[in-house]
Amino acid sequence: MDRTATVVWLWLGLCCARVHAFYLPGLAPVNYCKESATTCKSKIDFFVNRLNSDESVIPYEYHYFDFCTSDESKSPTENLGQVLFGERIRPSGYNVSFLNDEECKTLCTKKYIPGDSISNMKLFVLKRGMSLNYQHHFIVDNMPVTWCYDLEDNQQYCSTGFPMGCYKPDASHDNNLCDTILRVPPRTLKPNTYYIFNHLEFTITYHSGKNEEWGSSFSSEGGRIIAIKVKPKSIKHRYPVTSCDTGFMEIPADKITSELNITYTYSVQFEMNNTVKWSSRWDYILDSVPPTYIQWFSILNSLMIVIILTGMVAMIILRTLHKDIARYNQIDAGDDIKEEFGWKLVHGDVFRPPRRGMLLSVFVGSGVQVLCMTVVTLAFACLGFLSPANRGSLMTCSLILYVCFGTPAGYVSSRIYKSFGGEKWKTNIILTSMFCPGVVFCLFFIMNLVLWVKDSSAAIPFSTLVALLLLWFCVSVPLTFVGALFGFRKRPIEHPVRTNQIPRQIPEQTIYTQPFPGIIMGGVFPFVCIFIQLYFILNSLWSNQMYYMFGFLFLVFIILIITCSEMTVLLCYFHLCAEDYHWWWRSFLTSAFTSFYLFLYCVHYFKTRLNIEDVASTFLYFGYTLIMVFLFFLLTGTIGFFATFWFVRKIYSVVKVD
Repeated sequence: MDRTATVVWLWLGLCCARVHAFYLPGLAPVNYCKESATTCKSKIDFFVNRLNSDESVIPYEYHYFDFCTSDESKSPTENLGQVLFGERIRPSGYNVSFLNDEECKTLCTKKYIPGDSISNMKLFVLKRGMSLNYQHHFIVDNMPVTWCYDLEDNQQYCSTGFPMGCYKPDASHDNNLCDTILRVPPRTLKPNTYYIFNHLEFTITYHSGKNEEWGSSFSSEGGRIIAIKVKPKSIKHRYPVTSCDTGFMEIPADKITSELNITYTYSVQFEMNNTVKWSSRWDYILDSVPPTYIQWFSILNSLMIVIILTGMVAMIILRTLHKDIARYNQIDAGDDIKEEFGWKLVHGDVFRPPRRGMLLSVFVGSGVQVLCMTVVTLAFACLGFLSPANRGSLMTCSLILYVCFGTPAGYVSSRIYKSFGGEKWKTNIILTSMFCPGVVFCLFFIMNLVLWVKDSSAAIPFSTLVALLLLWFCVSVPLTFVGALFGFRKRPIEHPVRTNQIPRQIPEQTIYTQPFPGIIMGGVFPFVCIFIQLYFILNSLWSNQMYYMFGFLFLVFIILIITCSEMTVLLCYFHLCAEDYHWWWRSFLTSAFTSFYLFLYCVHYFKTRLNIEDVASTFLYFGYTLIMVFLFFLLTGTIGFFATFWFVRKIYSVVKVD
């Protein structure tokens, strides 16, 4: 026995000795050194991304504002998620070498001639971008260039974007963005003037030195980049450019009367920091948003609601239900001949097919598709495959998974529709594969037309639009057909009790047991469980904050499933006790009504957190919100439907029915 154990441990040791660590694609470290070599590179590539703003939903490419551009044919390849989010990563003209400091290096000069229509249009676009607080987004070594500034509580906040300029409206507006960034006393800047940040001071922090991870061949004059920070400045350069310490670069709000030259410059400074490892270089960015204690408060708040709701279900349903079942079985045994009452009275009608069963089956099938996509995406995100460093991966993964989960959608939809006694199986297959994805695509296409008109970077190219249609019709639709065919070949779902031919008359209901009040009340508890987490998700979508706490999100999602299930089951039991057997649609709509509160919260967020006044941006915001609300409607409705379906089958299978 000891010899066998020794052999096993020796074999495991040999296997472990052959295991090597690996990095995810696109996330491997890059070694830099002062002079290029086979194991390292000296040139640091600066990439520019699209510009966006909290005051507008419409992002624009870097060249839209007439900045210094480079050869865009050398742009890196973007994945599907980046294209859908409007990210357009382009090479820049910044020429930076590792450990080579630069001081006031000229990038380019832009000239604007008075009276020239093209110059006037370019200046108008530039000033409009500054008035709406559009922000740059630079990428170096697959990391965002951050702009760090001090807050009122002596803490530092690091943003992944920095402003392209600012506008000083009048002398009465003290301590606005211009006064804060340019660090001047109040009422120093000229009113009704734009100040463009045409000089950027980059500070590149690197981790240097020899260690076991990099290998002994690594040069001591090399390292790995762990942070890139920028300080934007407005400088009015003199010609020739010799220094970057003169006055501010002013652009009048009115039309220019003389030739205006804007020179863009930059400075680079390298700093060594051996206390921060390359694997921890994202920490200073992620620690800024959102605070962890708020996430824990969100989880505890949701857990308290789940515990209270679970206690209610245990006390009201399980205890009462146990007594009901015992009493009904005693009556059937002849111990006490009494008239039936309560939820057993409707046993002959509880599984009667609902009205518009075709539409209900389509909604449930599409909800299963969204549910499977959400679970698998969150699982991948929790494992670290969808980190912020891998841009666009979250959207790409979600879209591919949604397409591939057409098979369970078709299977579930066909099975439910067949259990309703439906015979139009072709219509069911077509609606399952076309209706819900068609609603999303139509909304998306209409918003894409608006983005096309606005010449936005978020406008999907025609080739990408064709690729999305091919994914839909060539992958999702056939998979839905395959799942539906398997579902229709199965025997109909057998219910524990028979359905009477003549429907039972439903007695008059009180206001508390009527359908609409119950549906309204059913969505409150699930929404309360998620609204704190929802705030951070909306911030990441509309306020350009980075979301990465997928572990918290996965816990909240599990709590959402439990809350939707328990709330729907609880209300269904009350309605059955009131002899109302129309539970099919009610089970779906009760939990699906959470999406209505989600929409109200998005409206509240729009009015309180965003400063959007443009009609096009408002239209786009609510268009994207409708897509999110519709998918959430399908998700939560499907959860409530299956929980209630299991509950009803369970309680009617344990009572004796003649």
